[in-house]
Amino acid sequence: MTPTGATADPADRRLETTTTVGTISNPEPATPDSVHLRKAVEAYLGRHPDEREALSKLLAALGRPDDGPSGTPLLGHVTCSAAVVDHDLRVLHIAHRGTGALLVPAGHVEAADRTLLTAALRKVTEATGIPASALSLTPQFLGAPADIIVDESAARPAKGAPAHRHYDFRFVFYLTQEPPPAVVLRDEEVSGCRWLPLGEVASPSLRAKLLGAGLDGRPEPVNASVLIHDGAGRYLLHLRDHRPGIWEPGVFALLGGGRKHTDRTLRETLLRELAEEVPGLRLEGLEPYAVEEATSEDGLRIPLQVFTGRWRGNPDRLPLREGVLLRWFTPDQLERLRLSPGLQDLIHEHASHSATAGEPPASAPPWDEDGTTVLNGVGVHLHLEDDDGRVLLGLRHPASAYAGNTWHFLAGRCEQESALTCLVREAWEEAGLVIDPADVELVHVVHVVDSPDGQPLLQLVFRAHRWKGVPEVREPDKCLAWEWWPRHELPDPIVPYAREAITGILQGRAYTELGWEARP
Repeated sequence: MTPTGATADPADRRLETTTTVGTISNPEPATPDSVHLRKAVEAYLGRHPDEREALSKLLAALGRPDDGPSGTPLLGHVTCSAAVVDHDLRVLHIAHRGTGALLVPAGHVEAADRTLLTAALRKVTEATGIPASALSLTPQFLGAPADIIVDESAARPAKGAPAHRHYDFRFVFYLTQEPPPAVVLRDEEVSGCRWLPLGEVASPSLRAKLLGAGLDGRPEPVNASVLIHDGAGRYLLHLRDHRPGIWEPGVFALLGGGRKHTDRTLRETLLRELAEEVPGLRLEGLEPYAVEEATSEDGLRIPLQVFTGRWRGNPDRLPLREGVLLRWFTPDQLERLRLSPGLQDLIHEHASHSATAGEPPASAPPWDEDGTTVLNGVGVHLHLEDDDGRVLLGLRHPASAYAGNTWHFLAGRCEQESALTCLVREAWEEAGLVIDPADVELVHVVHVVDSPDGQPLLQLVFRAHRWKGVPEVREPDKCLAWEWWPRHELPDPIVPYAREAITGILQGRAYTELGWEARP
């Protein structure tokens, strides 16, 4: 990328428009607002931490996550670019009529743009006629910027424009059609177009990012959901919230969600989403079933990997953290519901081919006959003390499904792995710490239940006597900072059971119960 204060490569110049929507110095926040912009920058820096200094002025302008909609004023415009990649790994470039320069479609963020991604898609359609429905996200970049460029623009007194900066957020999309659709030039400033190989992409910064990403040009699923059945003809459906910003609001759908960069597989994506949406839901026989297609709010084509899994519990006893409710339905009830597109056909197809339809599960999980027993979940927590006896805690992101804006241990939920394996993995993924299981001991257990109907959790706290690395924020969408705190001066707010565990460790106790007094 081009650092602030440097001269941008000519290939990095964007088309100019007269709109000032997206100007960071506006007293009223633009759409997308500074919170959305900061999330995009932090997601990018999570993959490119060496560029933090180059983007420091942009971060200063956007303020801290808890500063509200605006930060320190900074004269600059937000623009978005789109690299459209076809099956032959060629990138669409358009020719600027005035300069003849080849560049990817780009332009300013406008008031109607819901997100930066929306702005990039809009510019592709405006310049080339290619609709969002002909594009999909890449598994390498997903919905995060692939590149962020800072470009200095000189003052133009004749137009009353002072010197300012452009902050260009660059996104990457795969074409879902082969051969590529015909390009219909719609922008009066565009004189032609060319498909260039990755090695000839005009922008050096974007070229390096694309070449290093391992692109193959083939769209593949970047979302995962699960068709949950009880083995006896019922299917568990999730009623989504009916509010802006929710994909398919107010409809019954499957549980699941989008892949993150930290997810190694779509199975891992699904397990993470289930842990966030419905902690305590444990499925049997989880396996891939079908690949479906959906359309995002932005109009993108979304290949969706659907898994199947068995469960036989009472959904009213599950702690639902996203959406309105979970309910069992039989296929004959579906026509009375407002469903996610294609879901009715998917369920009928599964029901017609299920060998267990109308029969009890072949290997039933240990629920009571009425299906109300809830299994205990297991969480792992890392207790680190420095040479001064201070404890390492992380400030959770405000948007976290659990304990937003609250200090907590480095922690994770055990899935299909041992507790120590989970601890070692989470330490590396969240903070870049390398821990040898031989240097770890169990120092406290908290058996906690957050609410009368919540899932009981066994929270295991392990102390590591040695480790390698300095704590760093590697998942900015989950954690904002790591800090060392004196054991007798813990921050506020802090997760209650984390405080109880630290107190118990100080007192030499190995076990604490929390929340059970409210349990019926």
